[in-house]
Amino acid sequence: MKTPPPAERILAAADKLFYSQGIRAVGVDTVAAEAGVSKRTLYNYYRSKDDLIAAYLTGRFRHIAPSDAPAREQILGLFDYLERRFAEGSFRGCPYINAVTEIGDRRHPAAAIAVRFKEQRRLWFRALLERLGAKKPDALATQLQILSEGALTAALVCGDPALARSARDAAEVLLDCALSAARAGRSSKGSRARSG
Repeated sequence: MKTPPPAERILAAADKLFYSQGIRAVGVDTVAAEAGVSKRTLYNYYRSKDDLIAAYLTGRFRHIAPSDAPAREQILGLFDYLERRFAEGSFRGCPYINAVTEIGDRRHPAAAIAVRFKEQRRLWFRALLERLGAKKPDALATQLQILSEGALTAALVCGDPALARSARDAAEVLLDCALSAARAGRSSKGSRARSG
């Protein structure tokens, strides 16, 4: 089997170590040793630890587009996925939240990457809510995003995967209310049109 190029090995090592042990706890010497490269080689690909951190977070960024599955099923399915993820022994929280918290500098590139990732997730919710015809999809997308973020944080702190199920139940209530309001709005418009 062919050995991956040094840049890939370095990034894989950073991903493993930064997520499992923390960004501040892991030095570039440790990353280089894990990748099987010299520190000098690491710096040939990543000029600084900050560049490596940014590459690590960008490498974890996966654009997720809504699928053809029913929109409600996809939204609630996210919380089911979170519960499964929380139950894995390797769950250490959201890498983006962890990075922003550890670094503590809003000007660090990690902060902007984290914001982009979280906004991408919120827009995913919004696209599905628009497909459902929900009332105020932008505001509701923010509320669902807050629920998922709360589940991530609570599961990390409490170590209880079932907290994702509580967030799912709350998401279901929000969806039902929004869809009922949208249906009521459409039926009252229809009534006014018929009576006019």
